[in-house]
Amino acid sequence: MSMVRDLSLADEGKLKVEFAGRRMPVLSQLVERFAETKPFLGQRIAACLHVTTETANACRALVAGGAELALCASNPLSTKDDVAATIQRDIGAEVFAIYGCDRDTYYQQVQGVLGVRPTIVIDDGADLTTTIHNDYPHLLDDIIGATEVTSTGVLRLRNMAEDGALRYPVLPTNDAATKHLFDNRYGTGQNTIDGILRATNMLLAGSVFVVAGYGWCGRGVAMRARGMGANVIVTEVDPIRALEAKLDGLDVMPMDRAAEIGDIFATVTGNRDAITLAHMERMKDGAVVCNSGHFDVEIQVTALQERATERRELRPNCVEYTLPSGRHVMLLAEGRLVGQSAAEAHPAEVMDMTFSTQALAVQYLIEQRSELKPGIVPITRSIENDVASAKLRAYGVEIDQLSADQHEYLTDWRVGT
Repeated sequence: MSMVRDLSLADEGKLKVEFAGRRMPVLSQLVERFAETKPFLGQRIAACLHVTTETANACRALVAGGAELALCASNPLSTKDDVAATIQRDIGAEVFAIYGCDRDTYYQQVQGVLGVRPTIVIDDGADLTTTIHNDYPHLLDDIIGATEVTSTGVLRLRNMAEDGALRYPVLPTNDAATKHLFDNRYGTGQNTIDGILRATNMLLAGSVFVVAGYGWCGRGVAMRARGMGANVIVTEVDPIRALEAKLDGLDVMPMDRAAEIGDIFATVTGNRDAITLAHMERMKDGAVVCNSGHFDVEIQVTALQERATERRELRPNCVEYTLPSGRHVMLLAEGRLVGQSAAEAHPAEVMDMTFSTQALAVQYLIEQRSELKPGIVPITRSIENDVASAKLRAYGVEIDQLSADQHEYLTDWRVGT
């Protein structure tokens, strides 16, 4: 039995899904191809994803290809209820997603999609895969494999594989160049700034903007904050990434120092406690704190709530906490994904590549099922090239091709100085 807030919202959601679909030309081509070839016929797919307009178009591709699809949310605050309704009514997936649900309801939704008895898992954060392995091991024998779309989820699954716990092959969509170089950098960069602006309406120009983490998502957030005129500080634990930030012209320092001078803080580390209560107690009065990593562990939210003497919701997704010192900290979107929760998620143009890569990865899993072993299986370069080439064609961009002599030169070790 599906779990959506209100099916009467489907008409509103349908318009948004159509609008996004027009900006997803590669995925639209796959919808047409899959409708003819039916590569997913007979497959039962359980998907745990942010329920957005872009995800709706990915669902359309899977269903067009013949899949029986069940979808749940991968974050309690990222679901768009009108989109969930139109996926259920118009696209034909069974949807388990309600915006703003509590933790117990969230996991009821995760469990709900498992009623399809999946042969394929599509995950965003690895909650679905870990739930299957921990609580529903009887489903494992039917599962061909999975894809994982986000950095944090890939990290969890690599840890499972290293422990010998992962029982089926997983294609890490996040590791594909057509995902992290664009979705993480340009998508997260833009929607993080969008979420901060919607939640606060602050002027970024002239502010001190602290980015915790300088992976691809952190690079994107720093780039966009800098483009808005902010003075950007990066905090890091990785010396290579810290050096890269320095050579990119950004200030680099420990969070202990940054806490005292920052106006806005955004965490994108994929790790817990990037901002601690001790950091927040040292911040300026009125400092804004938010998270753009997948899970709400990067900021010590519970410690802040317990320490605060007063709590006021000043604006949607903006809560002011008063500390015993009298200083105020503004926490956005409960410390959850600010770009998904306070804004409208990644733009369709970058999710076009992410979901196209993911759909082709699912097809690869099915076609190569007899050859794949449990563990992390890299996305093939041919899939990445197919998606990138299709995206270039959609932009009307032509590129050079290697001549026979150039190809021979690149593949022959004999030619030297």
